[in-house]
Amino acid sequence: MKPFDTNGAFSPALPGGGDTLRRLAVRGAGATVFSGGIALAIQLIATVLLARLLTPRDFGLVAMVTTFSLLLSNFGVNGITEVIVQWEQIDHRQATNLFWINLGCGLLLTAGFAVAGSLLARFYGEAQITLIAAGVSGSIVLSSLSVTHLALLKRAMLFSAVAKNDIVARAASVMVSILLGWAGWGYWALVSGVCVLPLSTAIGAWILCRWTPGRFQHTSGTSAMLKYAMYTYGRFGMNYFARNTDNVLVGWRFGAPSLGFYKKAYDLFSLPASQLVSSTSVIAVSALSRVKGDRTQLCRYLLGAMAVMAFLGMGMAGDLTLIGKDVIRVLLGPGWGEAGQIFTFFAPGIGIMLVYGTHGWIHLSIGRADRWFRWGIVEWTVTILLFLVALPWGPRGIAVAWCVSFWTLTIPAMWYAGKPIGLGVTPILAAVWRFVAASLLAGMACKLILSKAVSLSEAPGAMGAVERIGLISIFFTGIYISAIVILYRGFSPLTRLGTLLREMVPIADG
Repeated sequence: MKPFDTNGAFSPALPGGGDTLRRLAVRGAGATVFSGGIALAIQLIATVLLARLLTPRDFGLVAMVTTFSLLLSNFGVNGITEVIVQWEQIDHRQATNLFWINLGCGLLLTAGFAVAGSLLARFYGEAQITLIAAGVSGSIVLSSLSVTHLALLKRAMLFSAVAKNDIVARAASVMVSILLGWAGWGYWALVSGVCVLPLSTAIGAWILCRWTPGRFQHTSGTSAMLKYAMYTYGRFGMNYFARNTDNVLVGWRFGAPSLGFYKKAYDLFSLPASQLVSSTSVIAVSALSRVKGDRTQLCRYLLGAMAVMAFLGMGMAGDLTLIGKDVIRVLLGPGWGEAGQIFTFFAPGIGIMLVYGTHGWIHLSIGRADRWFRWGIVEWTVTILLFLVALPWGPRGIAVAWCVSFWTLTIPAMWYAGKPIGLGVTPILAAVWRFVAASLLAGMACKLILSKAVSLSEAPGAMGAVERIGLISIFFTGIYISAIVILYRGFSPLTRLGTLLREMVPIADG
């Protein structure tokens, strides 16, 4: 794809010819969600294999470093991307300036993080962290190489190309980690995978987007773009601190092995939800920003998206709360039992986390990244206070704090985000409450069934865990869907979801 014409104007035609914006967005969501599912499968395979090749301490040591490095790696990924995707007009010179500014910041952050490795080592009391930080620091500048190219592909609605590139990059990263882990490299297998991921992503992005940045030069609009980008990244930073302070506290208070158990439980808690939200966020913002002038249509699209997120999320939350311990047992092996215990405290928050994630779509689609940033301060304050209160109860207490934070913040976040467009809390609650009730009813019913089936609940070993996962999931899904049908007095939610899934698949047109 060549994004700019000979005059420097952004010119690629939207794929699909005369397709409507909604169809393009849905098709893009289909490709992205599908690739997200594959990426999730790749990550799960890596988790299963690496958990048997490495120790919880290996994972904990690397997590102590990546907790900080990922914030810097996302400089530009969050901010520059949103600017390029939703800015009304963008040309070659503006894109060039954004590329060089982002790359320059990436180089500075890489050098700074490598130097700061010794400080992290002293903070955690782990001498190995100095060298781990130096190795991981390379991922920061590598990440900055692909930001502009990927954003231009997304602006052109080429989400399927971006998705395929992500799959290839993740596969390469996982393959390197597994091979090096099998060869006995220990935590260096994880460090290598961290660096291979952005390198592979950058190579693919430059191949897919045939654009070479020119020479940096002052041009109108760049300052406004950077201001918007900094608000967006600032919001990401606040959110990131709220999402990762738990790792810092657990690693500092309880050590690398405990952090290894906690991080694996957290990853399996957040991976399905964050994958779904992150894979659809750029598409949602791109589509919603084009109808922001029509308040009625904008609100209708938002409420529909929230209902779908609630349908999927509450179902996952209820089922995984019941089977989470067994899932960890099957995936990671018997040596990770503590991670399974922690996961059961995380799981009830999966559904509400999915719903909560949509409030950012509202802020960005109406161009109010400043309000999103300000809300991030509130979110960070509440979450950190909950972590500090829960810290005496260890990693399990921190997991409970996570769930409480999402259930506490969702309604205020939606009210604040929807205020500029007159979207109140009442229609949002109307769109999601039935899914919450259905999940709760299905979970209670399955718990009752499990208490009566003593032979099933006490079946030992991995085979017993597999049996419980299969039977409980079947029972839960059947009861959950039945409860939704009863609460809606019809099959409308299932019909809407089915229509949406058909529209995501290109062959649906025949």
